[in-house]
Amino acid sequence: MSIRILWPRAGRDHSVEEEAVGEGIVTEFGRGFQTVTEEQWRNCDGIVGVAPPVEYLPKLDRCRIVVKTAVGFDDTDIEAYGKAGIPVCNCPDYGTREVADHAIALMMTLTKSIAFHDEELRADPIGNWRPALNPYGRRLSACTFGVVGMGRIGTTAMRRAQAFDMDCVFYDPYQPSGLELALGVRRVDTLEDLMGECDIVSIHTPLNDETRNLIGAQAFAAAKKGLIVINTARGPIIDIDALHDAMRDGTVLAAGLDVLPDEPANMNAPLIAAWHRNEDWIKHRLVVTPHSAFYTPESVRDIRAFSARTAAVYLRGGRLKNCVNEQYLTTRR
Repeated sequence: MSIRILWPRAGRDHSVEEEAVGEGIVTEFGRGFQTVTEEQWRNCDGIVGVAPPVEYLPKLDRCRIVVKTAVGFDDTDIEAYGKAGIPVCNCPDYGTREVADHAIALMMTLTKSIAFHDEELRADPIGNWRPALNPYGRRLSACTFGVVGMGRIGTTAMRRAQAFDMDCVFYDPYQPSGLELALGVRRVDTLEDLMGECDIVSIHTPLNDETRNLIGAQAFAAAKKGLIVINTARGPIIDIDALHDAMRDGTVLAAGLDVLPDEPANMNAPLIAAWHRNEDWIKHRLVVTPHSAFYTPESVRDIRAFSARTAAVYLRGGRLKNCVNEQYLTTRR
């Protein structure tokens, strides 16, 4: 049997993907959906990269699997693919360490006033040479570090926080009992409990209907005053207008955001507008990075190789890994 894997959006170097799938599989690459021919759509056995919009489904005559080069799949109609008999898989095992590292880096930037000192010294290198000018300084071992979503990345971030001797606690109703014992941490039963006892909360849950705006007015109302919020997961998990209000009234001391509800940043959002204007009330309190937590050369190579291998393993032997739409797969092609 001839096996064809199609990459509708690919770079110029295909060596990583070709090496990962191995011999006996034909690899075809495009530079955007518009460059893919009708024949390629109809004759591919699998697609890796970006899942085509559902209007392409009628063209996928032979396609047996779609693998996204991403952890998140909130931008894909997984139900439609499932009903068409096509498994959709993600790539959850790339970038885990990078994203966890970034969450800790944002925490450290704020708790050690790193960005604050840099900006203040640039403005006045002599007058602001004041070590005690450290408005957000925290002894980390005296802080409670909370994680929302104790999956791979949340667990990895928690392990890093433990290295700072922080009191660590998580909220995740979908994790089995006893995980806290295995990791030597605590768990709470409600998000409000977590918000109420933590000094730093780091978000690591996927985006879905249940988690959209999960960190909103109700969660902030339960928060310990002076909370620091970190988000390296998905932007819409935080209600950014509620975060604006919580920072404005002092409930949230500071926030580190690698992800936003709109990317690039929506300059009309009150929080982002105030940050961009460097208004006095928010100055130094918000650190924003451009959805870059996942990125290192190593992680990019991993996602290309791991995604390609997931498709190849299934097409060769039927072993399905990391399927995110299994509940909709009544049949498989």
